[in-house]
Amino acid sequence: METIGPGTGTGTGTGDPLDAGPSAVVQRRRLALSGVRGHVAKGRDFTRQALQDWGWDGTKTSEDALLLVSELLTNASLHAGGCIELVVCAGEVLRVEVFDGSTTPPRRDPSPQRGLPGGHGLYIVQRLSDRWGAQVHEHGKAVWAEIEASRLTSGRPAGR
Repeated sequence: METIGPGTGTGTGTGDPLDAGPSAVVQRRRLALSGVRGHVAKGRDFTRQALQDWGWDGTKTSEDALLLVSELLTNASLHAGGCIELVVCAGEVLRVEVFDGSTTPPRRDPSPQRGLPGGHGLYIVQRLSDRWGAQVHEHGKAVWAEIEASRLTSGRPAGR
């Protein structure tokens, strides 16, 4: 298993944190997406409900979290052969993980064209999250992003 990008990795194919550091999980929700039509909308609705249940809704940062979900799901669909599963975890951070069947690491477009669609997804993920990365496992990878819980409760924007 190989960790790509900054931050901590996840357990083999499970999404479980490897350590009990700041990413310690209190609650985890999973949504199977393999073969699901309208997976981006379903993933956003699923995450919106989780944010509401956890008391993390109604702020600009919670809207940022929904945009992160959209970007990660869209990237998996366009560049990794589709989404297998969405996992959202609550603890000291909100962790969003999108599992796909490709072991090819995500890479940012080195020079996306301003004003033109495409090539901006991972830049958006980087700007809105506190940490992001990817974890390659035997059957593909998980691309993940984290937002500090304190930002979700305060609505404070990313410090970038």
